[in-house]
Amino acid sequence: MSTKYSVTIDGKTVEAGPKQTILDVCKTAGVDIMTLCYLEGVSNVGACRLCLVEVEGTQKLLPACTTTVAPNQKIQTNTDKLKQYRKMTLELFFSERNHICSVCVANNNCQLQNLAREAGVDHIRFPYIFPEAHTDASHKEFMMDHNRCILCTRCVRVCDEVEGAHTWDVMGRGYQSRIISDFDQPWGDSSTCTSCGKCVEVCPVGALWPKDAMLGHLKKSPEMVTELVHKRKHRS
Repeated sequence: MSTKYSVTIDGKTVEAGPKQTILDVCKTAGVDIMTLCYLEGVSNVGACRLCLVEVEGTQKLLPACTTTVAPNQKIQTNTDKLKQYRKMTLELFFSERNHICSVCVANNNCQLQNLAREAGVDHIRFPYIFPEAHTDASHKEFMMDHNRCILCTRCVRVCDEVEGAHTWDVMGRGYQSRIISDFDQPWGDSSTCTSCGKCVEVCPVGALWPKDAMLGHLKKSPEMVTELVHKRKHRS
């Protein structure tokens, strides 16, 4: 007996399964939704709130990456309301930390920057917080710049779920939240870090990078982690 059922996305009827998320179904149907914290191969947390969608029957905007589809669900992914919310969210990312793209090692190779262009962000309407955020250069191969971190927690999840080290975690609340290594020790002093570099590869911005990276020439491969996870599943 088939467990498939129909849902409607932006007026188009598509087939879905009971355990699929709205984002899964949209990807299969070729519907593009803006994401930043999402990374195929690790758990979904709905941290960035860029994949919010409208679902008939609820006034709440729901994150597509963590919301499971339901039979006969009617979903809107690209309304004017959603476009405004996504643009506002991207502006808040830029205003919360000290993002100066022109001097960032990830300039022109940054997912946050690319999404801002896509959403039409050409200025920030909110006051900048300018928090005190340091740079950790203690690791022999990599750098961590908290000024650029957007708390997507990709590094935390890939270190825990793929590498199995759980070097990274989150400390603090609100705009004072920070990614920490071990018990808030310098990264270079970590007793758990394997120096695998997976966290660096999946970081969507200029918060983590190799020390030999040149300004404007940083290249990352988050798909490498996705491929690794798929190969492990296939092998097992």
